[in-house]
Amino acid sequence: MIEQTIPIFEATAYHQSRFVKVTNKNAIGSWSIFFFYPRDFTFICPTELEDMNKHYQEFRKIDVEVFAVSTDSHFVHKAWHDSSPVIGKIQFPMLGDPTWRMARDFGALSEVNGEALRATFLADPEGKIKVYEVHADGIGRSARDFSRKVRAAQFVANNDGSVCPAAWDEGSPALKPSIDLVGKI
Repeated sequence: MIEQTIPIFEATAYHQSRFVKVTNKNAIGSWSIFFFYPRDFTFICPTELEDMNKHYQEFRKIDVEVFAVSTDSHFVHKAWHDSSPVIGKIQFPMLGDPTWRMARDFGALSEVNGEALRATFLADPEGKIKVYEVHADGIGRSARDFSRKVRAAQFVANNDGSVCPAAWDEGSPALKPSIDLVGKI
């Protein structure tokens, strides 16, 4: 999936107290996170959405939009938003995928139970996937951890020929691959 273009999609999202259409074209021109989760009104999912929301303004400052996606409908997203103090604070679009098409096209669908996997994708401004990860259902994700990966991907995109070593973080030295580094790291 790395370097593949995000799938073509059209979905209805619940965002800022409105139902809005979101398509793959909304992800072009800035970095985008597609944050798939199994279901609304569950256990780990609200903790992940709350964590992503805590980091949302940080993502916006570095030109990243977040799109949360589950196989629930936009109506269910609204009901969850209206009934949960945690979800009521969500600032990013919550896309409904009741037909499973978006999750299936991203490779983020559990066909066994008809739910999205805990899958996270980062696309660059051209819509090319640069990072993706999938967690087992019982393992919650960390927006802080993913933020580091976003900043590493942006650094590599903006610094031709540079690569980020393990555990690289902003301000840490990067590497410039060359024959002189072979066997010396």
